[in-house]
Amino acid sequence: MHSIHVCLFVTDADASADWYVEQLDFERSWQFSAGDQRHVYVTDENGFELQLTETDGQEEIPVEERLDHLALGVESVDATFEAVENHGVVEEPSDQPEAGARTAFLEDPDGNVVELVEPLG
Repeated sequence: MHSIHVCLFVTDADASADWYVEQLDFERSWQFSAGDQRHVYVTDENGFELQLTETDGQEEIPVEERLDHLALGVESVDATFEAVENHGVVEEPSDQPEAGARTAFLEDPDGNVVELVEPLG
């Protein structure tokens, strides 16, 4: 298992990505849209990735809602989902073709959301 990214809700994904690129030497790595959300990824020189997610029409985000989840890469989402003692299922394993991954979302003991990610194909 390895960490993949941390997801932050932002009001303007491009402005946030530009800030990480210009101020902290991140690079834009990829992006996709799903429903009313747009996801822009930036990566640092060590491979650490931030997922910057904006929702159409959202102009303000309360502090307590800005951190969405921690994503962990796993060999098998289904096997890990069954094996991990979780404290709440947020979303059962399913394919996310827009993101090129199979994912599941669980809660840790404090209610923080952890995404399990396995590349499709």
